[in-house]
Amino acid sequence: MRKIVFLLVAVICLAASGKGNVIESKTSFAREALQPYVDRGELPGAISVFFKDGLQETCCVGYADVEKKRPIDLDNVFMQCSQTKGFCGVTIAKLVEEGKLSLDDPVSKYLPEFAELWVLDEEKDGIRTMHKAKNTLTVRMVMNHTGGFPFEISAKRADVKGGGWSGGCPIRQVASVAAASPLMFEPGTRDSYSNTGIDIGAAIVETITGMKWEDYLKKEVLDPLGMKSTWFWPTDKQLKKQIEMYDTKDNTPAVWREENSNQQRPYNDSHVFASAGAGLWTTASDQLKFYKMLLNLGIGDNGVRILKEDTVKNLLAVSSRPENMGGYSLGLAAPTEDNEDAWFGHGGAWGTNCNMNWHKKQLRLWVVQINGPQPWNDDMNRAAEKFFSQPAGSKDIDAYTGRTK
Repeated sequence: MRKIVFLLVAVICLAASGKGNVIESKTSFAREALQPYVDRGELPGAISVFFKDGLQETCCVGYADVEKKRPIDLDNVFMQCSQTKGFCGVTIAKLVEEGKLSLDDPVSKYLPEFAELWVLDEEKDGIRTMHKAKNTLTVRMVMNHTGGFPFEISAKRADVKGGGWSGGCPIRQVASVAAASPLMFEPGTRDSYSNTGIDIGAAIVETITGMKWEDYLKKEVLDPLGMKSTWFWPTDKQLKKQIEMYDTKDNTPAVWREENSNQQRPYNDSHVFASAGAGLWTTASDQLKFYKMLLNLGIGDNGVRILKEDTVKNLLAVSSRPENMGGYSLGLAAPTEDNEDAWFGHGGAWGTNCNMNWHKKQLRLWVVQINGPQPWNDDMNRAAEKFFSQPAGSKDIDAYTGRTK
């Protein structure tokens, strides 16, 4: 009797947490699509994950380091670049959920230097013509790329040694420099992709919480989800097993690349600062923990709730921009309308990507570290279609969610 009661309690707890064991599919759609490119040397290595309501196809194909023939795996660290923006979006959403912030608050409420902003009308012969901004810059605008800020501030120029996305200066200083620089257009009237805007969002988090943004992220998101390999300063030990970067060309073997000027070596010394726009290193294993939390509407696979369901649905999974500006929420690409076919997520500069559909409990994760074309994309889209078109067996779903008949 005790054994029966114990098993019953375990099942109830598992169902309540929304967590369970992932069932690995016996399919190899991604590997079949990618292996020819690896064999020809065009693709150094890649990680693909297809997930559908508990059923998962995991593919690690090729190498993290081609020269050393070191296989790529889920625990290799890599630069996720702009996928960092979604992490900042979660921290902003969390503060909104707690009533500490409104998306329509003026940025100047938290960062006084933004009280008076100037818009650039023209620059000719070194002379700038500007006008005082008429529109109020809001938190929503800095987080959905409609604030009028350049991609990066001057201190983070890629052509400067020690510059780039993670170089230059701390987040709070990024915000101050941005406030003293002219905007490209009136806030809220256009969209222009900007790491700077996301860093301003992170600076707001710092003001509200009294913590460095990266420390707040670690305390409220990374640690609760068990993301132990995700941070802005990868260790030397981690870097020995990093996924190396390669330049790709169509029908040509990929060539190793020492670095990109936007993310400069060394990757963990004193020139590196936390960057909410593009600075976070991670692993595929850790990324799955983060994105499955969003897919599960705020609850991690370990049963820990990070956000409320409505917060994910209304602040992250659907666009916060005016209708004529395309879809973007808080640090995440998102649809303008929520429906059964709506996916949201984000990509990174070196080819990484993850997108989710919470309605259908589907997820696609992709990890590479490349500069250049990805001629295998069409083949991978067909592979994904094959996987997601499979009927989900109740046995697989029950095993994942803890449900029993």
